[in-house]
Amino acid sequence: MALNYIFVGFFIIAFCIAALKFLLTGDVLTFKTIVEGMLEMSKIAVMDIALPLTGVMTFFLGILNVGEKAGIINGLAKFIGPFFNKLFPEVPKDHPANGQMIMNFSANMLGLDNAATPFGLKAMQSLQELNPDKDTASNAQIMFLVLHTSGLQIIPLTIIAQRAILGAESPSDVFIPCVVGTYVTTVVSMLITAAWQKINLFNRTVMLGLGSVTAVIGLMLWYLSGLPKEQIETISILTGNSILLSVVAGFLFWGLYKKVNVFESFIEGAKAGFTTAVTVIPYLVGLLVAISAFRNCGAMDYLIDGLKTIIAFSGVNTDFTDALPVALMKPLSGSGARALMIDTMKEFGPDSFVGRMVCIFQGSADTTLYIVALYFGSVGIKNTRYAIVAGLIADLIGVLAGIWLGYLFFH
Repeated sequence: MALNYIFVGFFIIAFCIAALKFLLTGDVLTFKTIVEGMLEMSKIAVMDIALPLTGVMTFFLGILNVGEKAGIINGLAKFIGPFFNKLFPEVPKDHPANGQMIMNFSANMLGLDNAATPFGLKAMQSLQELNPDKDTASNAQIMFLVLHTSGLQIIPLTIIAQRAILGAESPSDVFIPCVVGTYVTTVVSMLITAAWQKINLFNRTVMLGLGSVTAVIGLMLWYLSGLPKEQIETISILTGNSILLSVVAGFLFWGLYKKVNVFESFIEGAKAGFTTAVTVIPYLVGLLVAISAFRNCGAMDYLIDGLKTIIAFSGVNTDFTDALPVALMKPLSGSGARALMIDTMKEFGPDSFVGRMVCIFQGSADTTLYIVALYFGSVGIKNTRYAIVAGLIADLIGVLAGIWLGYLFFH
């Protein structure tokens, strides 16, 4: 129901604002801008997002199917089962969804977005098989989606690279704040969703798992923080791509070793990838066009101006408010938030407080509404229950953590 209200609400807001501008000032261009933006976004949703996704989905779901037939996914599921069984009590310990989810989370952490999406969509389909009510999101699907929207990433390479392009003196100086911010968002996402589902996380298995991950991330941050930007980029590129290539080669080799008909299994999985990618097109077009209408009518600018006024009246330091557009856009559109981040760094300078703040906001969360439309749309979920609310609450916590980290490191 949440997507229903968001979808309708964005169009109603756009129409009302355009009508008010026309009645009060005679402005007719807003109607034109909104309609042109809707048409352009319809094209972008299909040509720039869905079609490229189709090729990636086709390949990686083919590889993933080989891994399933060879027993790799089941082995991974058994290894991670004790921890995931606490977070996903509805999912059997040895169910393939556990392995698929961990592959999705691992790819996200390494910044391998192209690989993370196919793994995540496959995991959502596996969770849908366990879902007794096919139209309504299950607890396990909501937990997975909210954790995914937290956007945990160890090395924010694209942000560092963009800062370097714009001439930042030390492009990687936002590295630690970005990683800490996204980790805070991830942990908060887990706690919020667990509380909603009445899951007790204060047990030995979960605490040991979270403690181990925290220790590994902390050690990695400590090591990487002392390296120059060039080395961080080299390590990131080498680590991410070598692991991805190893997964592909390893799955194929192990399949051959286990006497699986590798190519036939690949084609079988690839067909499912193509079907999934085509299925999500209507969901992507609908939501992205609605977001475009909301942006182009000026509603986002009004919202930001209102927040700036409220913050100014509260007596809180307002130096961060010029970075808020990125924080508000990120749950709606990753490309939109990235464009705003670049524009802000160009206007204020990449080494300014605001220039660094937008980078922290960009790296502290993911595109909640886009991911909801993509993942739930791929399995036909219509009732998202509290998934969007939980995701947006976690995004808000990420923004607040980003503000705190910005002042701690750079103000």
